[in-house]
Amino acid sequence: MENKMGTMPMKKLLMTMSLPIMLSMLIQACYNIVDSMFVARYSQDALAAVSLAFPIQMLIIAVSVGTAVGVNSLLARRLGEGRMEAVNQAGQHGVILALLSSAVFALFGLSGARMFADLFTTSEAIASQAAQYIGIVTVFCFGVFVQIVMERIMQATGNAIYNMVMQGIGALVNIILDPIFIFGLFGLPEMGITGAAIATVTGQILAMVLGAWIIHKKIPFIHLGLHHFHFSLETCRQIYSVGFPAIIMQSVASVMTLGMNMILMPYSELAISVYSVYAKLQQFIFMPVMGMNSALIAIVGYNYGAQKKQRIYQATRYSLIAAAVIMALGTFLFQLAPQTLLGMFNASAEMLEIGIPALKTISLSFVFAGVSIVLCSIFQALDDGMLSLWVSLGRQLILVLPLAWLLSTWGGLNRLWLAFVISEAICMLFSIAMYRRVRVRQIDGLNPDLEA
Repeated sequence: MENKMGTMPMKKLLMTMSLPIMLSMLIQACYNIVDSMFVARYSQDALAAVSLAFPIQMLIIAVSVGTAVGVNSLLARRLGEGRMEAVNQAGQHGVILALLSSAVFALFGLSGARMFADLFTTSEAIASQAAQYIGIVTVFCFGVFVQIVMERIMQATGNAIYNMVMQGIGALVNIILDPIFIFGLFGLPEMGITGAAIATVTGQILAMVLGAWIIHKKIPFIHLGLHHFHFSLETCRQIYSVGFPAIIMQSVASVMTLGMNMILMPYSELAISVYSVYAKLQQFIFMPVMGMNSALIAIVGYNYGAQKKQRIYQATRYSLIAAAVIMALGTFLFQLAPQTLLGMFNASAEMLEIGIPALKTISLSFVFAGVSIVLCSIFQALDDGMLSLWVSLGRQLILVLPLAWLLSTWGGLNRLWLAFVISEAICMLFSIAMYRRVRVRQIDGLNPDLEA
């Protein structure tokens, strides 16, 4: 019997595969928000320390998600082709690559955390706390690495509902443990920022263990045990042909944050705080679209392998509509209630003066970004990861940082935020043009006789 990704009506398929991923990613977005809210109530130094660690956490997520995207794309294509041994090899290589990648971050955490913290602050208290936090989240990052690979394996096999269970439980554990460990509730010692880090990695490791159990029990045709594992450089190449550009795309957000901090530094530390708050808030708008796109990569990859071009067209059309609606709602929220959003972080009057115009202006770019993100997922599913990379670099680095610097020089802080709108609009037009080329080159020529 054929996999549901090749037979289920497309609207239903997108909904059933995307909604669990969206919900799990929204829960995931709670990690940073909740950590920041509890840590802010502990001390301002602790909040500053967590902010310094944020680019490292973003980089961990970038490498783990990029690797998992490559596994997702390869595994989905092999499923569509009916090559079950290759499916298992893709999953097994994904787990091994995740563990090797996490080991690199662990080495950094053990040897370079304090050096990194000292680059961005002269405060001994902040640097010490940041180094502690970075050390814990890097040494134990194997949990999030393997967890995310398992999420993408579930997505690629059409079992995305389990993502919500796995990731949701991990996030819930983190949220529950945060105040207990940070403030020392129920007789436990007060651990401050160290407690926040321990709560985070505990939730991630628990989710990893749960994911392994789910795949073993609920997806029996996937075998991640290494007794039949054969290391293959070719499999690694195929994973990273899509995964490496995805890693770079995800990593760009970390570089962008550092670049924006440098541009905002001459204005005030408060301006940097506003951008940091925006970066956390916008996750709740972008995460649903990113979740849908994770399902989209699997769906398009499967149907491309099965040569069902009409299903690829349907998936693309419905995803673009859904992304536009989600992003429009996000724009409406940021336009209507910026003060309420900033108030979640105990914003002062000065912070509101900077933050309200920032949120209102940047949110005008959301719909443009949604179109680009969906089309980038199509490129990834069709094994054209470099095209996705160029779009992402344009959105988050090549265009936005120079524009932000120029607009800040010519028009001041409020004009600076227009850089997001301009860069997203340009990249949307470029993405549309590239999709038309990819459609003619790769999709239109698929064999119509194989359509279901």
